[in-house]
Amino acid sequence: MDTAFRPVGREDLAGLLRQIREGSPEAFDRFYESAAPFVMGLSLKMLQDRMESEDVCHDVLMQIITQPDRYDPSRGSVEAWLAVQTKSRCMDRLRKRRRIAAGAAFDVETDVLRESEDTERRVLSKLEKEALRRAWVELPGAQRQTLAAAFYDYRSQRELAESWQVPIGTVKSRVRYGLSHLRKAMERLGWAESREGGDHE
Repeated sequence: MDTAFRPVGREDLAGLLRQIREGSPEAFDRFYESAAPFVMGLSLKMLQDRMESEDVCHDVLMQIITQPDRYDPSRGSVEAWLAVQTKSRCMDRLRKRRRIAAGAAFDVETDVLRESEDTERRVLSKLEKEALRRAWVELPGAQRQTLAAAFYDYRSQRELAESWQVPIGTVKSRVRYGLSHLRKAMERLGWAESREGGDHE
């Protein structure tokens, strides 16, 4: 995977997010392929650790793709939003490293007072990750397998169709319905705004 730290076309990404909200599997594929190098590159620059950077990249893009309504164009470009989400998660990991290096519990009360807002955000982030994990487990097996291959292996839908010897339309349907099921599960758990309409596998 190319991890060069380079800017991404803001108009292209904003348009892809709109298409993702409408359920386009092609937009999902293109957004991930376009944004992953940017997020991965920024993570590597901050963390200097490939495994941790891959975790951050996965977390950021999974949240954004399954909850595209969180993007507010009035507050900046998609690129800026990606950078904020990525830096936030990287800073959480860097703070954790420093706490471990310093003996974990040093001056806890002072740290809690000084970082109360950060602590609340980290708690909310942990709860959200748990909600996303529960939503992920609820996915039908084929949809979970397809999304996992796209996220973890960074493979396009066409590559997956050729590898699994299934029509590309089947892969696209699994992606579309998988994302739809994830969003609905997150809505049910209170982590995404409700949307009208329904999908079926």
